[in-house]
Amino acid sequence: MDSARSGDGRARIVHLDHTGARGGAELALVRLLNAEPDWRPAVLLPASEPEDVFAQLPAGVPRLFAGVRQGTGGSGSSPGRLADLAARLLAQAAATRWHRSVLTSDLVVANSTRAAAYGALAVKGSTRPFVVHLRDLIEPEALGAFGYRLMTKLILPRADGVVANSRTTLDSARPFLRDDTVAVSIPSASGIRGATMSSRGGGPLRVGMLARIDPWKGQRELLEAFAAAFPEGDARLELAGGAPFGHDAFADELRARAGELGLAHRVHLLGHVEDTAAVIAGWDVAVQYSTRPEPLGQNVLQYLAGGAATVVANEGGPTEWIDDGVNGLRVAPREPASLARALRRLGEDAALRARLGAAGAATPGLLDDAAVVRAHSDAYAEVIARRGALQLA
Repeated sequence: MDSARSGDGRARIVHLDHTGARGGAELALVRLLNAEPDWRPAVLLPASEPEDVFAQLPAGVPRLFAGVRQGTGGSGSSPGRLADLAARLLAQAAATRWHRSVLTSDLVVANSTRAAAYGALAVKGSTRPFVVHLRDLIEPEALGAFGYRLMTKLILPRADGVVANSRTTLDSARPFLRDDTVAVSIPSASGIRGATMSSRGGGPLRVGMLARIDPWKGQRELLEAFAAAFPEGDARLELAGGAPFGHDAFADELRARAGELGLAHRVHLLGHVEDTAAVIAGWDVAVQYSTRPEPLGQNVLQYLAGGAATVVANEGGPTEWIDDGVNGLRVAPREPASLARALRRLGEDAALRARLGAAGAATPGLLDDAAVVRAHSDAYAEVIARRGALQLA
């Protein structure tokens, strides 16, 4: 392997990401690398962008740029746009393959699906160990037809390691992995710090969702359910999250719909929030209600750790964490009426909210970022060791 360990013996690991926007994958990587990993990390991005969440990295973590801007979209795009996407992926693969950080690395880790596409091309035909961090279910609905083909035909067959954000995500990938691929499920670094109950009690009921503003994250469905559950009174709905990847128009749609429902004064879009724990601490009820199966939902981990009464759609990764009626409630997906019934039930029963919130904070397996770092370190070390052994065999 054409690489060398750093002077202090730590593995050199370059993390690839296709954007600096505040997406879930990008925020999770920032949290991971801020938690003092025992490897020597660098982050390689295609190009500098006006919004760069990686500016929050510690001073000792290089933020490097090489290649061409990747943009957003791809799933369900026109033939012309897909051709442009393919050209950008090929150009980025070349820039990545010959970048010094990659040539001198012990391991390359793709942090996003787009980065995994050009990362797999970059390491193809080389002995460079390659890990893919899976944050989407391996299915056409989640990845798009083009992305699904890339993932199942190119990316996963080349992966020496896969880190999935849930067992559900990992199970969706297993049919496409080699027998010798290191495959582990590790929850994303979510910045959880334990329960913070002091902001609750008194004042109007507060229902919230922490998720980027995006039609598939379920803000529209939550808004309709909230209107049905609390058509009158002073209950508030708060939607916390920015609108990256071109979804500003959807945020405007939500505001307009709240006005049509007569709820403009009780529905608040908070935008991106830095201190998510403080926001969740003020919510009585926290909701995950994505319109397709959610691979994990970092927000679910944050809700539980923050001691909020948690409601999730009864499918996908969140069901690994929520025991219905014990530490949260599961409701039928894509049925706002079912969600409305759960919200009304919780709104009327403060004792139930308190019981679910306390049980949520005590959920087994919730990891702080330091524990997530240790799990990644073990996985990365196994990939490097196994790949090295194959080269010597």
